Amino acid sequence: MAVMAAAGLVSLSSTPFDPVARAQPDVMTPAGPGTGPVAPDGSAIAGTRRVDERHLELTVHSAAMNLDFPVDVQLPADRSAPRPVLYMLSGGSGGKGAASWDRRTNAFDFLSDKDVNVVQPIGGAASYYADWRQPDPRLGIMKWSTYLTEELPPLIDAALGTNGVNGLVGVSMSGTSVLQLPITKPGLYRSVAAFSGCARIADPVGEMYVRITVGFGGGDAGNMYGPSGDPMWAANDPYLHAEALRGLDLYLSSGNGMPGPHDKAGDRHFAGAGDSLANQILVGGILEAAVDQCTHAMADRLADLGIPATVELHPYGTHSWGYWDDELPASWPVLAHGLGL
Repeated sequence: MAVMAAAGLVSLSSTPFDPVARAQPDVMTPAGPGTGPVAPDGSAIAGTRRVDERHLELTVHSAAMNLDFPVDVQLPADRSAPRPVLYMLSGGSGGKGAASWDRRTNAFDFLSDKDVNVVQPIGGAASYYADWRQPDPRLGIMKWSTYLTEELPPLIDAALGTNGVNGLVGVSMSGTSVLQLPITKPGLYRSVAAFSGCARIADPVGEMYVRITVGFGGGDAGNMYGPSGDPMWAANDPYLHAEALRGLDLYLSSGNGMPGPHDKAGDRHFAGAGDSLANQILVGGILEAAVDQCTHAMADRLADLGIPATVELHPYGTHSWGYWDDELPASWPVLAHGLGL
């Protein structure tokens, strides 16, 4: 429950933290007395900005990384009782710029009539939202698993008065992460949806996919899990540890790399300037064909273990936001069941 979730947090004020009441439109509250919950490890909600009646922008300090990160929040349609939280992770860009749920999809509109707190952490580009074995010269200290499982949820629960029930959605890079995080922190999440992710990272093809993704973001995956064959790759492979996903409401999906309805100029998900439709079709097709193999393998693994999962393997679709936007409503019954909605 919300009161239990807040245990261990130190309030900076005798007045309960109300992010809606404290945040002023277009004004970022500086860190200091009364700003928000603070954990014993030093992680804290350092600032808030109210965008409108339903939307907040939080600044959350990670003690593990000693950095502040934005977190976008959409409050539930009905706030008369404590509600669950749906965490939505972005792909390789970490949600910065145009490649995010709020910029490239209708996710927040779709969820606007749902009784759920929607939380979109920003940051973690090329990180796989993992705890890296050592700092990366380009990306710095990466302790994203600690941030997402240990630091952020208690702060969100305390600040928003949630009921302590969580769901998790990820695409592309984070389609791997959303299967890793529930294994790292059993019991934290009740439902998980992974769109176009690759769970089998200790496999040579999966490892190559991870290294390409991290390299594209300027990092070196060797600083994450070490050289090929290092035990850390297997230790963080959701395919190998799929048994730990038993009991979750699971949804997995992928396209097969062939062009589909969203691979055309003028599609509402296509950003246009700075993007290339040819790149989406060619590179996005190759990427999606690869993750399609990963999704097939993970689906087979879950079936072999007798772990129920809803799996959608589409006969078209590239590695792009239009298809992930379609998958959110498709996955909602599975997510909602785990969230108790």
